[in-house]
Amino acid sequence: MSEADERALRGAVGPTSRRIMFNHLAILMSLLTAWEVGVRTGTLDALFFPLPTDILAGFWRLYVVQGNVWSHLGLTMMEVSIGFLAGSALGIGLAVVVGLVEPLRRYMKPYVIITEATPRIAIGPVIIAAFGFGWTSKVAIVMLVCFFAPFVNTLNGMVNVDDDELDMMRSMRASKLQIFRKLMIPDAMPEIMGGLRLAMASALGGALVAEFIAANAGMGVLINQYTGVLNMASAFVCVLTLTAIGFFILRFMEAVDRWLVFWGDRARTEAVSRRRASAWARREEGRT
Repeated sequence: MSEADERALRGAVGPTSRRIMFNHLAILMSLLTAWEVGVRTGTLDALFFPLPTDILAGFWRLYVVQGNVWSHLGLTMMEVSIGFLAGSALGIGLAVVVGLVEPLRRYMKPYVIITEATPRIAIGPVIIAAFGFGWTSKVAIVMLVCFFAPFVNTLNGMVNVDDDELDMMRSMRASKLQIFRKLMIPDAMPEIMGGLRLAMASALGGALVAEFIAANAGMGVLINQYTGVLNMASAFVCVLTLTAIGFFILRFMEAVDRWLVFWGDRARTEAVSRRRASAWARREEGRT
């Protein structure tokens, strides 16, 4: 693809993206207007559906006037971050070991399936009883939630490498380390990133479930408190905050996926190839 074609493509994509964004904004404003009118006319129960304007005022009250939401949000995000990193690292690391050692894979598979089939909500009280009511038990629950998707996806990507490519590398007398670095990991990267996206999407829900079961701080505690006194506007503020954070986290993970697994995008692959070719040419010029 030439530079002129890329400029033409960017010019075509720009207006389309703006049009899509405008359409989404129009749909959102229409839904909020219908919600506001429905509550004011009595079509929707104001007890369970607060006015959108009241929710907007709730953001100002909770974040600026009272400011009590910041400490709860910080605690929840700490649980999510530590649990996601630890659970994903454990899942990917164990999957690499199991993928490289076939007897271990054969013996561990039933236990992984049994653990995965056990509902998280049932394990939650057991973990809290073992680790106490502090943040350690919440992190442990998030770790458990974030473990399986990276483990299963990484293992699936490692054991399902292309047979022709594997035979070619063996015929070239590649070592096991070279096969692992040059074939298994690149082939498994799309699966690994898919597992990480699933884990991140589940991490926030796992932290909230842990806080719903037993906690004295966190966004789950705030939601319980506000719904308990039927302060639905403030409860919606908490829920929408978590929704926005989850949305931006997923978009960030998608961007990381496109950056790491660049060979899945033709334009990105060509850009990386040109950059590496230029770097190689400069290195050769420096040697001469």
